[in-house]
Amino acid sequence: MNQERVFQVLVGPHVSEKAAIVADENNQFVFKVAVDATKAEIKKSVEQLFKVKVDNVCTLKVKGKVKRNRFGASAKPTWKKAYVRLEQGQDIDFATVE
Repeated sequence: MNQERVFQVLVGPHVSEKAAIVADENNQFVFKVAVDATKAEIKKSVEQLFKVKVDNVCTLKVKGKVKRNRFGASAKPTWKKAYVRLEQGQDIDFATVE
């Protein structure tokens, strides 16, 4: 995987109450990723960017909601979420990322 694709796969961390609970209990981190990203690409990009060992990657697509506005209905975009489990003893510190 080329260096440019590494930065295109991960869009950013997903911060929510559920993501904080999962991070504390299961050593997992939640990321928003590109819709066309595969589990192997996600694993490689997290390992290269954060210099950690990834144990498992689970992905899911979040369907965009249909919202009503004064022009009728419009749909929010569909996006992909990845739950990344790190190996025992590994940790990601988002404040000190290079």
